Amino acid sequence: MKKVAFICVHNSCRSQMAEALGKKLASHMFESYSAGTEARPRINQDAVRLMKSVHGIDMEETQRSKLVSELPAIDIVVTMGCNVQCPSLPCSHREDWGLQDPSGQSDIVFLETIRTIEEKVLDLAERIRRNQI
Repeated sequence: MKKVAFICVHNSCRSQMAEALGKKLASHMFESYSAGTEARPRINQDAVRLMKSVHGIDMEETQRSKLVSELPAIDIVVTMGCNVQCPSLPCSHREDWGLQDPSGQSDIVFLETIRTIEEKVLDLAERIRRNQI
């Protein structure tokens, strides 16, 4: 089974939501991980609250902010769109999802980001299923 890493600067919001949605929606196609180039003491509380409300996922119970150095060997790297130079991680496929950070914005913006990540996770799973990645 392929291992997918969702990478962001702080591993506290977008990449955490992607890891959680990958585990919930696509665990039959890939293993989900997330990490950052820096770590935060806790996951973004708006992300935690809305993921729990929308998807019933308690990210604080199952996840923590991690550094890229803590990842296992990864097959697919997905960067969230942080506009920073991500460290080079050996992988067979890399893509950028170009997502704006919803931190500090309204619930509507967070919910749109969650929906976009959900769509992208399902698309990624389908491309893996079809051996397009």
